[in-house]
Amino acid sequence: MPPLSAPAPRKRVVLLGATGSIGETALRVLAAHPDKLELAGIAARSNWQKLARIARQFGVRHVGIHDPAAFAAARENPAAFPPGTQLVGGVAGLSELARLPAADIVLVAVVGTTGLEPALAAITAGKDLALASKEILVLAGKFVMAAARAHGVKLLPVDSEHNAVFQCLEGHPAAGVRRIVLTASGGAFRDWSDAQLAHVTPADALKHPNWAMGPKITVDSATLANKGLELIEAQWLFGLRPAQCSAVLHPQSIVHCLVEFTDGTMLAQLSPPSMAFPIQHALLHPERAPGVDSALDFTQLLELEFRPVDEGRFPMLRLAKETMSAGGVAPAVFNAANELAVAAFLDGRIPFLAIPRVVEQTLGSIKNFEPTDLAAVLASDAESRCVAAVRIQSLSR
Repeated sequence: MPPLSAPAPRKRVVLLGATGSIGETALRVLAAHPDKLELAGIAARSNWQKLARIARQFGVRHVGIHDPAAFAAARENPAAFPPGTQLVGGVAGLSELARLPAADIVLVAVVGTTGLEPALAAITAGKDLALASKEILVLAGKFVMAAARAHGVKLLPVDSEHNAVFQCLEGHPAAGVRRIVLTASGGAFRDWSDAQLAHVTPADALKHPNWAMGPKITVDSATLANKGLELIEAQWLFGLRPAQCSAVLHPQSIVHCLVEFTDGTMLAQLSPPSMAFPIQHALLHPERAPGVDSALDFTQLLELEFRPVDEGRFPMLRLAKETMSAGGVAPAVFNAANELAVAAFLDGRIPFLAIPRVVEQTLGSIKNFEPTDLAAVLASDAESRCVAAVRIQSLSR
């Protein structure tokens, strides 16, 4: 009788963004597979009380808090955390967690561009990266992908669409790919009239028909800025030309991508609209295991509908595609202006239909160029935020 092989060691995970919607789902995946996954470190922007509960539940002793006031409050309440917990603060603290020697993979799920420095820290430390923050590649895809290649680490996409493309492309040479098609639900206002859109409130925008997500990404889904950011990210992740990346409306959010090959055939990836599927795939890759959510039920009626995107109705997708074609720092400008415009809309300072106006005016005000280092990109990001803030202020009067 052959000797029994030893079980594979558990994969140790650092979760940056543990208290958000992606983080909560990742924790469900971790809890469902304690024999395969171990939580080694956690971080969040400010909710230190929730981080403390997670730390106690999973026995985590490496904890990071980005916000200075929340970090100070957590340090004043050490009894809330497991004994011996090491608390770190700020972006430097998140980067320290990303380099944690005990970690095998870092899941970056923080909002916006905050995760860029920790992502690069993880890569340079030789950690595989599970990436849920698409803004990182939009801002600095050229440099992040070069670093990943230089350090020989895997970059595993967590966005449902990119994870779907990743699964469809596995085992297929890049030369055989004609194009990829990412699906978009159309968000909360998919079927609203132009007259209705003029009176949209933040509460309206946060009622996504299919997904439970954070406020920023939910608004981005309603404008289709999210799909535009995903197209830019896909270009970097899969080494594609802008013309090879497109989108289609798919209200059911069941087909997450289509990959067309040069012979005209297509592969699609299907699963219910739950982030548990792509998160589990990324964390366990290349292994498969029973899922934490139910699969599609083909004993029930299942309709799959696809519609072309009207870029007149969704100008943010048009602007994103134009910046992707322009290259240089244009995608970073698009991302920065959109972040500020969405925040202003959620604060009630500008109307919903002003979001694309802010972005387009900012793009027209910033000179595009091909950056030679990350500092140049960050400078353009900062300049774009200043310009967008002025545009927003003029609309708020």
